[in-house]
Amino acid sequence: MEAMKRQRHTSEQVVRKVREGEHMLDTGHDLQEVLRHLEITESTWKRWQNTYGGMKAQDAKRLKELESENAKLRKLLAEAEFDKEMLKYITEGK
Repeated sequence: MEAMKRQRHTSEQVVRKVREGEHMLDTGHDLQEVLRHLEITESTWKRWQNTYGGMKAQDAKRLKELESENAKLRKLLAEAEFDKEMLKYITEGK
């Protein structure tokens, strides 16, 4: 099997490919044929199905936005906790 070039897909592209792949499987194509058509590996297919199966493109885009916002909030919280600990340390020293 020839090596596939690595490509990043947007969440909308992933949802479209998952839907297309599921449709192909429903119409009688085998999994290897679907994977070749979509140009992905089986592990990628399984990961995409678990993450994006049943989603619409808008839902996937919103999920990505929420994950990004959540990461920013976690970082801000960690920084605030660090600042709080530093203030405790400084005030205990006096």
